[in-house]
Amino acid sequence: MGMFCYQCQEALKNTGCTVNGVCGKKGDTANLQDLLVYTAKGVALAALASGKVSEEAGHYLIKALFTTVTNVSFDNAQLIGFVREGLRLRDSLVSAQSGHDALTWVPGDDAALLAKAETIGVLATENPDARSLRELLVYGMKGIAAYADHALVLGYEDPAIAQFLAEGLASTTQDLSLDAMVGLVMKAGEVAVTTMALLDKANTETYGNPELTQVDIGVGNNPGILISGHDLKDMEELLKQTEGTGVDVYTHGEMLPANYYPAFKKYSHFHGNYGSSWWLQDKEFESFNGPILMTTNCLVPPKDSYKQRVFTTGNVAFPGVQHIADRPAGGVKDFSALITLAKTCKAPLELEKGTITGGFAHAQVMALADKVVEAVKSGAIRKFVVMGGCDGRQNGRNYYTEFAEKLPKDTVILTAGCAKYRYNKLPLGDIGGIPRVLDAGQCNDSYSLAVIALKLKEVFGLADINELPIVYNIAWYEQKAVTVLLALLSLGVKNIHLGPTLPAFLSPAVVDVLVRTFGISPVGSVDDDLAKLVG
Repeated sequence: MGMFCYQCQEALKNTGCTVNGVCGKKGDTANLQDLLVYTAKGVALAALASGKVSEEAGHYLIKALFTTVTNVSFDNAQLIGFVREGLRLRDSLVSAQSGHDALTWVPGDDAALLAKAETIGVLATENPDARSLRELLVYGMKGIAAYADHALVLGYEDPAIAQFLAEGLASTTQDLSLDAMVGLVMKAGEVAVTTMALLDKANTETYGNPELTQVDIGVGNNPGILISGHDLKDMEELLKQTEGTGVDVYTHGEMLPANYYPAFKKYSHFHGNYGSSWWLQDKEFESFNGPILMTTNCLVPPKDSYKQRVFTTGNVAFPGVQHIADRPAGGVKDFSALITLAKTCKAPLELEKGTITGGFAHAQVMALADKVVEAVKSGAIRKFVVMGGCDGRQNGRNYYTEFAEKLPKDTVILTAGCAKYRYNKLPLGDIGGIPRVLDAGQCNDSYSLAVIALKLKEVFGLADINELPIVYNIAWYEQKAVTVLLALLSLGVKNIHLGPTLPAFLSPAVVDVLVRTFGISPVGSVDDDLAKLVG
């Protein structure tokens, strides 16, 4: 069948990538990612057949699914290693002679793996509606796995999450009714809420509750290390190892919210944030001058001009890029190679000056609850507009900047994820001291937005979350945004505007279900959407 991938918003012609991915991955890499998911299905079947999803099997499912999220791994050798690891685990759980092919196929050499990978991709499911629901479920589980992995790194886990991942993966090997498949998709939304709550607990119990913070976006005179992605444990260990070395640390992209955590503020060499969204790496990594550490997804294939300064760690991998090994049991990762390189580099080239404000996760907003409620009751705040989600390269995403600029002055934006870079540096002002952009943090911190909404529902004595003066205009790019969307739907949120395009993996029939059941609609023109959402 060759390559076919339509899991992200950049799917070619909003249909699917068939030669190479627009994200930068090669066709054979995309096929190996499909094979890794297929291998995870075999592990899931074996674990369930053995009577228990063991800790080892659960951790493997989390790792495998996270590795196939867009812009995580571009490395065929790594993917083949993960596949072989999964096959060994599968066969250690159950020695099956019959059953689904995911449970019984026998690997050969690497060439045989590549040949196998071409036969088990997305299009192997012929019915378009079954295919759509299967992929919607798998992509939702990829986001769940990513968030579960972040929590696991900090020592927090819930076996029920791995159990659902196993059951969900196994379901895609069965001929279920469409109603049963829709039920599993909705269950993924419930598990997404549970997983994001677990990660929120892991982050806040380890590093404190994010707090209102002015983040410096200029540069200093010292050489620096730039850290991007989402992994706060990597952030902590990098700050400890660079302390007293004369090397400053800067965040990039989705690591910006690390600036909001009390535990990190004690480091005087933690300078602030550099640059903006993930898709601008080719320019911003070039000008940073020092080493860059990619801790999770969001990697763009690096240019040769700065490739030797890029380091990956965790699940992230790219051929020819230096990889920092996982921390040994009870130990820490070794970032000495970055520090040594940083000392030979010039200070970052200044891109901008000033500060941006953030840190409005649920604890901080609840601390301001009286002020927020009074502003709503008085009419000073007429509406909250949730504009969370992902940023991306397409010119059409200027829509979100224009939408934010044109919002009436009595509205407040609630955001999480890298979509905020479309408007978090705009001079939108405040309402009675409440900033008009309240940034809750990373994409996984969309959980905070849900907590805030549910708390306001309680305060105002409302029966339905949709009665709140909150509307939703969400941008998506990759699978974690799919997870957040399913989480919102599971909480009963309706009438979400989704853009800049509807996902290519949604068949017309599945779109119809989402429209009829939840009122989901694609974004239109800025002026039309402003009229619909805020009047």
